[in-house]
Amino acid sequence: MLNDTLIRSLKPADKPKKYADGGGLFLYVPLTGSKLWRMAYRFNKKNKLLSFGEYPTVSLKMARDRREAAKRLLAEGIDPSQHKKAVQAAKIAEEASSFGNIAREWHETRTLDNTQADRKRKLYTLEKYLFPTLGKMSVSKIEAPDLLAIVKPLETQSVELAHRALQYCAMVFRYAIATGRAKHNIVADLRGAVRPKRPVHRASITDTKAVGKLLLDLDEYGGQFHVRCALRLIPLFFVRASELRYAEWSEFGFEDRLWRIPAERMKMRMPHIVPLAQQAIDILTGLREFTGGGRLVFPSVRANGKPIAPATMLHALRCMGYRKQELCVHGFRSTASTLLNELGYNRDWIERQLAHKERDTARDAYNFAQYLPQRRKMMDEWAVNLDTLREKAREERGNA
Repeated sequence: MLNDTLIRSLKPADKPKKYADGGGLFLYVPLTGSKLWRMAYRFNKKNKLLSFGEYPTVSLKMARDRREAAKRLLAEGIDPSQHKKAVQAAKIAEEASSFGNIAREWHETRTLDNTQADRKRKLYTLEKYLFPTLGKMSVSKIEAPDLLAIVKPLETQSVELAHRALQYCAMVFRYAIATGRAKHNIVADLRGAVRPKRPVHRASITDTKAVGKLLLDLDEYGGQFHVRCALRLIPLFFVRASELRYAEWSEFGFEDRLWRIPAERMKMRMPHIVPLAQQAIDILTGLREFTGGGRLVFPSVRANGKPIAPATMLHALRCMGYRKQELCVHGFRSTASTLLNELGYNRDWIERQLAHKERDTARDAYNFAQYLPQRRKMMDEWAVNLDTLREKAREERGNA
């Protein structure tokens, strides 16, 4: 029988040696001096060998416990070596089917077309809120109450965050089902369990008199020239702020009077066309003398090779006196949508120009140029309408 004092004193000999402990268990000491636990046994009339690990990581007691466990398997007619391989294979399979592994796989393969900001947000939400509890669990073993216990407390922090965590989790489960590692999307079982999101109303100005005053203020903004140009263009284009900030000169066709925004910069991941009214061309022509030598139309003066910061235009609006509840950059889209509808333009033309997603997503890939002649006319007339509102505001200001 072995003991710890004897084992610690063992030194490598001139050839490998075995030190028996009984019941087939022995310590194998090769020329390197390692101390390796082994167990000799017979199964189906064949001599076999089972490894238990290295001393002292595997102590004498642990080695004896493993020997006894192996004997119990033999008594039941099970080969301990095959059982060990099966357990290891099951462990590997369980790790491969864990929520964390599948979520990372989904993120690496199914979000490649998303913006870097969106990909970063998705991964951060998964890692911070879902992985600590669900990361090592097999997706097939996660149940709706497990997920509810995570997202329900998030309501107190942010209802939007709770819904975002559910949304990302649903995407991961759909991917797990598609790859044969889950049979049911548990998120569907939580319908109605989380408080509904409040509709987000973007602050915007829709009173025509106030719009005219706003346009005058934009013209008179005393900040950087290219920021003033961005502020003057966004009412004409009513695109999303990020779509304007990242604009590149190569995207603008001055001959055919079109701005072609590539799909990777659009929220709906579809290319978008913005017809250029003459007023927009005039602003862009003047701006090209200042930034036309570079790639970006609105480059940052601080960060080389990057566009103006997300808050630049918003900060300008605040400097002009427009408060948070009164106007935001996204609000120019609401302004255009409201007034164009009031002017009687076809709703389909307006929705296409706003680049809102269609219900028929299969058609959407081919519809970025839909209603283009009509939209050209609408955008030209929209620019004239804005000029009219501006001039009325200027006259009123002069008469005041």
